[in-house]
Amino acid sequence: MRTILITGPGGSGRTTVAAATALAAARAGTRTLLLGTDRCDTLGAALGSPTGPAPRQVAPHLVAWRPDAAEGFRDDLAALQERASSVLDLLGAARLDREELTPLPGAGELAVLRALRDAVLDDAHDLLVVDLPPAPHALALLALPEELRRYLRRLLPPERQAARALRPVLGRLAGVPMPAGSLYETAARWDVELAAAEAVLADRDTTVRLVAEPGPAGADAVRTAVLGFALRGLPVELLVANRVLPEDAAGSWLAGPVAQQRKALEEWQDHHDVRPVAHLGRDPRGPDDLGALAVPGVAAARPAAPVRWPVTDRIAEDGVLVWHIPLPGALRDELDLVRRGDELVITAGPFRRIVPLPSALRRCTVAGASLREGELRIRFTPDPDLWPRAR
Repeated sequence: MRTILITGPGGSGRTTVAAATALAAARAGTRTLLLGTDRCDTLGAALGSPTGPAPRQVAPHLVAWRPDAAEGFRDDLAALQERASSVLDLLGAARLDREELTPLPGAGELAVLRALRDAVLDDAHDLLVVDLPPAPHALALLALPEELRRYLRRLLPPERQAARALRPVLGRLAGVPMPAGSLYETAARWDVELAAAEAVLADRDTTVRLVAEPGPAGADAVRTAVLGFALRGLPVELLVANRVLPEDAAGSWLAGPVAQQRKALEEWQDHHDVRPVAHLGRDPRGPDDLGALAVPGVAAARPAAPVRWPVTDRIAEDGVLVWHIPLPGALRDELDLVRRGDELVITAGPFRRIVPLPSALRRCTVAGASLREGELRIRFTPDPDLWPRAR
């Protein structure tokens, strides 16, 4: 299944573009699932047909779905209470009823990730279009699987489960139940679910489309978003310039905005695959308006496969290994690089990512780094004490 993630600055019309993209694909005969992430039914407003927490057919070949964070949260917490029943009884804790449970912050994000995983595993569709939140929130959402798995590995290392046979003995000696077994089982289940969501994002058929209005504010937001997605290893295949004013309006009071949009489009086209979408003169609503937008089709992206990172191909230069990391839009003053053990902490603007080093680079020391042509190049020198010696 191909997955298209659509986001952009707040108010840029990303939901409308997502709905139009999905509808165009469905009209071309592609079995399409449109996944909404907004608890308010803005997606239904764009489609002219309400959506809901259950998948709903809104047009031929098109199904829309908004995950229900509340129901998933109730199920997870009820299951957790059941697994931890012995500890709760020991502490004299009163259990919570399903009817009194309301989602906590973060439950919505986890519900979206689970829905993303389930949608890709479902063979009923060929295309998944995801209407993500505004770009800053979308980036935080897409970082969750990797970050949460990292936390789980640090707090509950899987190798410690080897001592599982000793827990009954320790429990009898201490005279209290030992919850470690269920705790590790829960952590393992979460790790599997997060790994499945992470695999969807890492798939070569998963790409990002940014939606923005051409102009100074949109240009700044696009540069920041492209950098954030590059740091996550997600390629931006298209930049959809939304609500583009007609050139024949340049003689009216719109001459200033038209010139401003023209300048922004020219600058974007130097660095991105830009697809303009004309302003309809009204807020699009319903299938007819979505069709009139003429958004880029599913096959509109450039055929060349995008480069993901961490790049596994390392180039040796005079005995030095160079790790190439694409970071388009990065500024030298906004970059920071720290090695911590077998991990590399990379900060680019407001974003940070901690990545494990490939096995070969773990036996090297960092010799320096440079930013050239939108690419971070980190140089590693083999450590004689760790690098295998030739006999």
